Amino acid sequence: MLAELDGVSPELLDDEQFLRHALGEALTQADATVLEVVSKQFEPQGVTVLALLSESHASIHTYPEVGAVFVDVFTCGTRAKPALAVQLLAEALGARSARTDMISRGTQVPALVGEEKAS
Repeated sequence: MLAELDGVSPELLDDEQFLRHALGEALTQADATVLEVVSKQFEPQGVTVLALLSESHASIHTYPEVGAVFVDVFTCGTRAKPALAVQLLAEALGARSARTDMISRGTQVPALVGEEKAS
């Protein structure tokens, strides 16, 4: 799931601890298994937060100067709900608008399980 959230308070988009918590909570409520969360506060502004999931990973990259954040939630399997994670994060941030794209990847991977790769 790829998302662009707009109309977010610049103060929230520059609050590293809030963003770490909001991403972790959104992912957990969307049935993802959060293993670790790391982040980086940039100068003069902006934050990147990465979450390592049992199901894969998620990230947010903020742009306080324009009130926007880019969100990627990449999951494997059927347990985690990436669209719900994005929705919950948008609500936590008070985003005025959200543009999302769901992209399916790896449709051939299950066929490779237990088989040797052809050279």
